[in-house]
Amino acid sequence: MDSQPDLPIPISYVSGRYLLFSIDAVTYLRREHNICGVLIGTLPQIPQQNVFLGLPLELMPEEARLLVDKGVACIVDETKAHDSMNTLLEEDRRRYLRDLEAQGLHASRLHADRKEQQKEQALKNRINDKNANPKAKAAAGAAAQTPEDALSTPSKKDDAAVVDLFAAEDPSTPSRDASSTPTPSQNAMGITPATSYPPLSIPPSSSHLPAPVVPPSYPLFAHLHSRGYFLSPGLRFGCQYTAYPGDPLRFHSHFLVVSYDWDENIDLMDLIVGGRLGTGVKKGFLIGGAEKTLDDVESEADRVDSVRTFSLEWAGM
Repeated sequence: MDSQPDLPIPISYVSGRYLLFSIDAVTYLRREHNICGVLIGTLPQIPQQNVFLGLPLELMPEEARLLVDKGVACIVDETKAHDSMNTLLEEDRRRYLRDLEAQGLHASRLHADRKEQQKEQALKNRINDKNANPKAKAAAGAAAQTPEDALSTPSKKDDAAVVDLFAAEDPSTPSRDASSTPTPSQNAMGITPATSYPPLSIPPSSSHLPAPVVPPSYPLFAHLHSRGYFLSPGLRFGCQYTAYPGDPLRFHSHFLVVSYDWDENIDLMDLIVGGRLGTGVKKGFLIGGAEKTLDDVESEADRVDSVRTFSLEWAGM
């Protein structure tokens, strides 16, 4: 079942970047709000790290601003948030440790069940191999046991061999005597959380950072997003954004998007180059911008509502 994180989702502001460290938040925003972002996490010992990236997820300022305007997320100064952990109450810390221990116990039970299933399967395989051997059948004679009987009463030699095979415990697990009773903490596997939320709680609204500063192309970005498009950076296609009609894992992009001011002069060569490039990669070349009003002060919502777009395609004669 998909889990929904608590709202607003804290977006970590680190060195001028907007990052998400929670996989629940990443999947929720992609599923419900068409926000993909870019994975930038790497592991030093993975040679394919430039192909297989992981958390954190970096958001464009436009994506972060859109989520803040919709009330879905808030911007948090990561340095100040971690400094506040020094004031974490002792009871909160103990509750957090108990939760990690419960997760470790659950993982230990799953591991023990899997080992037991492997042991039973190994016994069955040995019995089947013995019965399939003609010499073993001749030696057994008419009094040979059936596979079911042999499974229910395995020989001590076979049983000892299988037990020895699965007797090796995890090196990190301390040795225990038969008379000693293990405690839950001894059986629990060590759990390393992938994110610092929890125990960090959502900071109060008074400590939120202001909405991100966005480029002039934000109205066009928000306009296309409101029409259901998924937008990602368009650097590899020489544009500002690439627009997908659905999740990029399922669809190819339909448009190369470039924003212009309402009264900006557009070089005709830019239109030709954009149209030819878009047609060459089987996409449309989309330009657009927000209409300027007579009011000196206008809200971002008004600018988004006044956006107009045009698409160009290069047609052969």
